[in-house]
Amino acid sequence: MKKAPILLLLFLSLCGAPSPAAEQTRPGRQSEWDKTVEAAKKEGQVNVYPAHNQATIVDAGVFQKRYPEIKVVQVVVQGAAAVQRIFSERRAGKYLADIHVGGGNVGLQLYRAKAYDPMRPALILPEVVDELKWWQGTHHYADAEKKYTLLYIGAPSGITVHYNSRLASAKELKSLRDLLNPKWKGRMVGYDIRGGGPGGGTFRFVYHHPKLGPEFIRRLFGDTNITLTRDGRLAVDWLATGKFSICLVCSYTDVIKAKGQGLPVETITFGAIEGIAGMTAEGGAVSLMNNAPHPNAAKVFINWLLSREGQITAQKALADYGSQALDSLRIDIPKDDVPPEFRRTAGIQYIDLQDPGRLDMRPIFKVIEEALQDSRKK
Repeated sequence: MKKAPILLLLFLSLCGAPSPAAEQTRPGRQSEWDKTVEAAKKEGQVNVYPAHNQATIVDAGVFQKRYPEIKVVQVVVQGAAAVQRIFSERRAGKYLADIHVGGGNVGLQLYRAKAYDPMRPALILPEVVDELKWWQGTHHYADAEKKYTLLYIGAPSGITVHYNSRLASAKELKSLRDLLNPKWKGRMVGYDIRGGGPGGGTFRFVYHHPKLGPEFIRRLFGDTNITLTRDGRLAVDWLATGKFSICLVCSYTDVIKAKGQGLPVETITFGAIEGIAGMTAEGGAVSLMNNAPHPNAAKVFINWLLSREGQITAQKALADYGSQALDSLRIDIPKDDVPPEFRRTAGIQYIDLQDPGRLDMRPIFKVIEEALQDSRKK
């Protein structure tokens, strides 16, 4: 008889305990959001430093229509150059950036320099805070502390190879290891990833793949006499005009444009290799700068970007842009804009290439440089 009241109290306490979802919808949170929006309107501006492809999200104009009082100022600089610009500005005592948008690996320098504010206090909208709306039921971060660089894109990342259809064929490139065929020696061009920018995810995937690893990278750069350039458009021009047969880490967008112009370029994507694929943010990582000049406007923009509307906008904008980095980590939005080959798929083991333990490119650069030095001695 004594147990009944205890069980009843336990039942009532459980029924009365607010769930995480209920906690998010409390009036206090709405009041906080309203105050933040009003303060943002008074600030009147937000300065976003996006990766070049992520700029299309703002170009879509959805945020600007929803919040016309908050002017979005973009400083679009590709890859690591945006980070260097922020550092240069801050050394001059100018704290201009509110938000940095780019690949998790690109922002590592800013994270190490303690230039970011934590993200969680900036997340206000219930649909953004609710982690059940995100892949694997959690927010994903690129920094070791899981606090500063929040990822919103999780794109399957294999290896994309572009080729001149007059000089090579898909039959000759059935496997990634076909790139090591002596036939292609001296006939490949690649983007030099040591300068930052695109391609980091590709080579992190190879480096951390249990069946490929550093040895494959060593052979790719040491045995093929590959030509490297940091001019992505030039690499595509060389491919299209037949100077080279194959291009690694060519700009996917530029290749699509070249193909649309009737030039003989084609693409092969090696996705899951032996049941294992990579997953990257491909520029889809957002961080809040500390000492931001427009802190409230920054919060409004970040919450919008991570909202359902923001992520639908991001996917569509990136699809229209022609990027491969499409699949939002939000799971409650349609994926119609995401080509099937670029969606996360059940049954595939994904290597999270944004994991802090896999973001460091220095070991990969070392392998590449050693391989190139060895090739010069041959």
